[in-house]
Amino acid sequence: MIVQKEDMTMSTFEERGESLEAKAAYDQEVQFKNIARRNYRLGLWAAELLGKEGAEAEEYAHLVIKSDFEEPGEEDVVRKVTADLESTDTSESDVRSKMESLLAEVTEENQG
Repeated sequence: MIVQKEDMTMSTFEERGESLEAKAAYDQEVQFKNIARRNYRLGLWAAELLGKEGAEAEEYAHLVIKSDFEEPGEEDVVRKVTADLESTDTSESDVRSKMESLLAEVTEENQG
């Protein structure tokens, strides 16, 4: 009888561990999608500042998404967009601020 109780306890711990791992994987996937959406919207915002419209703006937004795969973190996106907006009055700080507000926006939309 004691062996069964230990087995049951171990099984409960294993199930809980698997559940936590699944939740962590899900949360990571949601965060990845939110960042991709943020980058897309950032690309559309930057495209507008650059005078791009329609398909050209869409293409640019997709390039911003792709730029995020160059290295871990968001510095590659900041670098690309800031460099592309060099001819405008948009600073790196402006880009970072826009990235922050867009991430909050897409995260809120995803939760609601």
